[in-house]
Amino acid sequence: MIVKNEEEVIGRCLKSVHEVVDEIIIVDTGSTDRTKEICSEYTEKIYDFEWINDFAAARNFAFSLATMDYLFWLDADDVLQTEDSEKIRELKETLDPTIDSITMVYCLAQDEQGNMTSSNRRNRIVKRLNHFQWRGFVHEYLEVGGKISNSDIVVYHKPMKSHVSDRNLTIYNSRLERGDHFSPRDLYYFANECLDHRLYEQAVEYYEKFLDTNQGWIEDKIAACGKLADCFHHLGNKERESYYTLKSFEYDTPRAEFCCRMGFGFMQQNEWEKAVFWYRLASEMTRPNDNWGFFNHACWTWLPHLQLCVCYYRLGEYLQAYKHNEIARQYIPDNEKVLFNRRLLEGLLN
Repeated sequence: MIVKNEEEVIGRCLKSVHEVVDEIIIVDTGSTDRTKEICSEYTEKIYDFEWINDFAAARNFAFSLATMDYLFWLDADDVLQTEDSEKIRELKETLDPTIDSITMVYCLAQDEQGNMTSSNRRNRIVKRLNHFQWRGFVHEYLEVGGKISNSDIVVYHKPMKSHVSDRNLTIYNSRLERGDHFSPRDLYYFANECLDHRLYEQAVEYYEKFLDTNQGWIEDKIAACGKLADCFHHLGNKERESYYTLKSFEYDTPRAEFCCRMGFGFMQQNEWEKAVFWYRLASEMTRPNDNWGFFNHACWTWLPHLQLCVCYYRLGEYLQAYKHNEIARQYIPDNEKVLFNRRLLEGLLN
């Protein structure tokens, strides 16, 4: 782990994992709170690393200190549930030594009932002797190869701080001022930082620069289309919002997230038949098992059905509306909107 001023969350993380790993290595990049003191309750292997505005460098230093056969990395605001800790314990006993990397699901958000609402997949456990390296000074990634196994183990991201930090944006801007070369991936993640800080026009500039390179990971290209649509929505340009929503289809078969976006655009214009087309398309898609990119679970489960309920209600087709509301209720049984729709439609049908 690499950490800095994580006293609010580091204990929770280490408590969830310390009984299933053989060593814990903490690399501190300049904490001024109780982070190192809390870490010392779980490990003696705490090291200092002078911060040089390079996350990959810090992570590679942490990896270089490991002595076990496999390395498992976490962030301070990550946590394992008991069932996932047990799965790791079992994995250690059955792991095929020819495996080079094991991926895990990364739960980025949950609803009030604890259901996963957004996620992606990350390489989490890697063979030490392969000397896999982290790349990227910000939004670093672990460059791996060889035999990769996809597990159903989940790591939960549970940050305590809700504000957007200026740290990454400052690093990117300093590199821009210095004239550093930005890789396609750098362009994409710099645009993300601009979007997070509501710098919509600057975000558009760098997302478009990223797409113009015609390089980079396909999931980032698809995500960039969605984020460009977000930017133009905030800028009030519906034509460009629609353009980038449809452009996502150039990179892969339509994703439910973009079909729902198209449907919502037509709902806003009271074009209910057109909205039905896109939401029905979203509702009929097969949910992927191992999606590496950002995955909005609502768009692949209950959301298109809830919206179809509204569309069919507006069209006066109450039985169809009721049918789709009931499908949505299977996923979110206690949702207030679903329960309200049910009462309303049962009254109309009766």
